Amino acid sequence: MPRHAIRILDTGETYACDTQRNLLSGMEALGRRGIPVGCRNGGCGICKVQVMSGDYAKGLMSRAHVSEDDERAGRVLACRVQPCSDLELQVIGAMRKSVCRTA
Repeated sequence: MPRHAIRILDTGETYACDTQRNLLSGMEALGRRGIPVGCRNGGCGICKVQVMSGDYAKGLMSRAHVSEDDERAGRVLACRVQPCSDLELQVIGAMRKSVCRTA
């Protein structure tokens, strides 16, 4: 199963994520305590990220949290995105505080 390097630009960290796993699952493997993960089905909007570069496949996401314009601009929900290449992203949703904490 192909694995891709996912780089969080906010922290400089990189984690491996295979094509069958969503970005949120891979992000949880970083071991951060208190990452709010919400529903895991694209309905709550907590795990919103901005994909800055790379290719990905995406599932359905609530339009209450991700508009069509958001989706076209790479603003997607990490729970509904699987990498098809190495990716660079920024965390822009409610989990930003937990993922980007420095201590």
